Amino acid sequence: MAKKPASLAAGAPRINIGISEKDRAAIAKGLSHLLADTYTLYLTTHNFHWNVTGPMFNTLHLMFMGQYTELWNAVDPIAERVRSLGHTAPGSYAQFGKLTSLPDAPATPPRALDMVRVLVTGHEAVARTARELFPIADKAGDEPTADLLTQRLTVHEQTAWMLRSMLEE
Repeated sequence: MAKKPASLAAGAPRINIGISEKDRAAIAKGLSHLLADTYTLYLTTHNFHWNVTGPMFNTLHLMFMGQYTELWNAVDPIAERVRSLGHTAPGSYAQFGKLTSLPDAPATPPRALDMVRVLVTGHEAVARTARELFPIADKAGDEPTADLLTQRLTVHEQTAWMLRSMLEE
């Protein structure tokens, strides 16, 4: 019987995608923070969708639904990028609570325009998290992560602008 090559003898081969283990670990750590921020903002936005009241109810209820749907669709690609880099994606409330830079959703829902203010702050915070990781991914030549970060930055900066516009008089 032919002997298996050493690379296949002990299970899955080592990751060899042209990014060092040290860089993959640093990028995965940053993406884990981005994932936690994104999930926390998703939960806050969904909370506000459920609990908004007042004269702007319909407008905000629908807008928040669009925003939480976009955030929900963002968590999977972020987590899967962590996995592609050979690391475990965080996936519990406890882990997210330790990793996020955002506060938890308020226990008592704020007034409608205060919800908008909270979400502006949240989207700006997630943008900062993504931006902090960008130089690490760029230096490592990690184009897929850089592309993901560019997409997330575009969404969060645009959403913050649109929300902020609602607060202008």
